[in-house]
Amino acid sequence: MPRIALGIEYDGSAFAGWQHQRHARSVQGELQRSLAGVADHPVDLVAAGRTDAGVHALAMVAHFDTTASRPLHAWVMGANANAPAEITVLWAHAVPATFHARHDAFSRHYLYRILDRRLRPALERHRVCWVRSELDAARMHAAAQSLVGHHDFSSFRAAGCQSPTPLRDLTHIGVERVGPYVDVRVRANAFLHHMVRNIAGSLILVGRGERPVQWPGAVLSLRDRTQAGPTAPPQGLYFAGAEYPDGFGLPSYTLPRPSSGVPQ
Repeated sequence: MPRIALGIEYDGSAFAGWQHQRHARSVQGELQRSLAGVADHPVDLVAAGRTDAGVHALAMVAHFDTTASRPLHAWVMGANANAPAEITVLWAHAVPATFHARHDAFSRHYLYRILDRRLRPALERHRVCWVRSELDAARMHAAAQSLVGHHDFSSFRAAGCQSPTPLRDLTHIGVERVGPYVDVRVRANAFLHHMVRNIAGSLILVGRGERPVQWPGAVLSLRDRTQAGPTAPPQGLYFAGAEYPDGFGLPSYTLPRPSSGVPQ
């Protein structure tokens, strides 16, 4: 049975998250319905990650199996014709039956975008985390470097996280000012529930000058969620991409370079 991988972007503002839910709109549910119209049979999507309510994606990767024979562009165009405007399929690629969007991803990338200005945003109220006070991005970047490496991230893990282990390999975290925004870009082999939002919430305290640069590293070593900062809101979080072995032939992905305006 052919297996198809998809690249997907979506605005998560109107959804209860990626995961299909019986009584709420979800990205998975809407996209499965759209693809079923193209395949002429039910479709079950498996994604590289499961974003929460209000969280967005720049390049989510998912796969599904189908008995239908369609050119690749038909999956893209057909899905987009049927899907709500908040979801766009960017590409489709035939993959081996052994490919798994979640298990074969060796790294995942997130962007957390903060708008630090006195006045609340109107146009971007669902697309950024808004803080009133100006942040020191350089201090936040310096503080974040203590989190790089193979660590127990229990201090930045949601209480309801279902992962069997809190250990993760965080290979990159960078914080920099991009025009009116402060962007936090993170790469790891995988992430715990709310891990990026909890890290962002702690770095915001450093950026405000309420905590020293050494504080996130000290919190990490405590392995105690109650010692870290608050969970930052979902509006600023974007699943920015996943990386796979070259043998699958998927479109290449590199950590997005910052630019002014909308996330890249």
